[in-house]
Amino acid sequence: MAATSSQSGPITSINMTPFVDIALVLLIIFIVTAKLVVTPSVPLDLPQATKSEEVQTILSVIVTAEGEVLANGAPMANEEALGSLARLHLERDPQLRVVIAADGAVAHRRVIGVLDTLRVAGISRVAFGVSPTNATSENR
Repeated sequence: MAATSSQSGPITSINMTPFVDIALVLLIIFIVTAKLVVTPSVPLDLPQATKSEEVQTILSVIVTAEGEVLANGAPMANEEALGSLARLHLERDPQLRVVIAADGAVAHRRVIGVLDTLRVAGISRVAFGVSPTNATSENR
């Protein structure tokens, strides 16, 4: 009788099936979680309606239907002017809040451009202004 090499000799190969199974499961987990992490989002710091004595400094930014940008009612020539004005207000008050009110006809790209300009200027507290809906329009 001849002896088989698997019984008496040294192990010369490794079973790769469990390793491949674990690697594929880890790859699937990585793909799913990477999709969740990469999804861009706009963090909002919405003001809360509480009764208090402290006064919040707010910079109001309005984007009209024509795409014109107004900061505290004054027209801004370009985005650099908005950024420098935001930096100036931020130096005065580090807790500065910005409220962006954009017309519904304004392109999303324009609003995100204004938001990006404010972020580059160092503004971290941003809220979006909305008009409350009428009770009659909610029932439609």
